Amino acid sequence: MILDTNALSAFAHGDKKLLPVIESEVSLALPVIALGEFLYGIHQSRFRERYEQWLRANLPLFDLLLIGEETARRYADICGELKAAGLPIPSNDVWIAALAREHGSPLVSRDDHFRAVNGLRLLTW
Repeated sequence: MILDTNALSAFAHGDKKLLPVIESEVSLALPVIALGEFLYGIHQSRFRERYEQWLRANLPLFDLLLIGEETARRYADICGELKAAGLPIPSNDVWIAALAREHGSPLVSRDDHFRAVNGLRLLTW
């Protein structure tokens, strides 16, 4: 199971509605893109120290998903599919979708635009 940035944020906030979605999962993965977005949010937060501390303590719980050649190929495929359908989504989210496709894992997110990506199993809360 792969967490999008908003799912990671909800996890960090202790969102009780998210827990039933992820609690049965043995392995949680985090795209490096989502980590970057989360870190950017931390830098702007008035609770920066608290979130940095949370991240240091909890980052080892996640498998960090890196971008490689296969991810890039899936990214290109998804961009083409979305363009043909007239359904663009943010570029960072295309990378996250490409990682989810590559790993064959469901994606946990509140972003409905992921529904435009064929073959992506989206879980929300």
